[in-house]
Amino acid sequence: MDAQEILRLYATGHRDFSHVSLVQVCLTNVKLIGAKLIGAELVGADLRGVDLTEAHLNQAKLNQANLAGAEMIQACLTHADLSGAYLSGADLTHADLSGADLSGANLGGANLKKADLSKADLSGADLRGADLCGANLREADLSNTNLDGAYLEQADLTGADLEGAKTDKAGLSGAKMPDGMVHA
Repeated sequence: MDAQEILRLYATGHRDFSHVSLVQVCLTNVKLIGAKLIGAELVGADLRGVDLTEAHLNQAKLNQANLAGAEMIQACLTHADLSGAYLSGADLTHADLSGADLSGANLGGANLKKADLSKADLSGADLRGADLCGANLREADLSNTNLDGAYLEQADLTGADLEGAKTDKAGLSGAKMPDGMVHA
């Protein structure tokens, strides 16, 4: 299956593209709202500006994918592989990224308000200027993550690993820290 076939099927009302292989596909600025891409292989895909609102991408392989400016509001990305992905400026408000691999990903300026990142691997990720207000980061691996200027107000970091993380100028007001204490 290629990009044109996906778009043709989507236009006819088809939504289930689970386990499809679209390695290095180009689907920039397309609307795939509510699409089912469970276990899909989208390694190295160019998905800049794609609208995946309420899409199901559980266990999808999106490593090294370019998702800059993507709309992924309320998308389900549980246990997805987004290692090394470029998500700068992406909107992941209320997205479920629990157990996802975001190691080395660029999430600079991304909107992750109220996203579920519990038990996610964010080691070495770039989260500079990202909005993580109210996000669930319980037991997440944030080791060596760059959180400079990130907004973490009201975020839950209980049990998270922040070893080596840069938190200069990060907004932590009301955040629940790894030890369970609430930041003033």
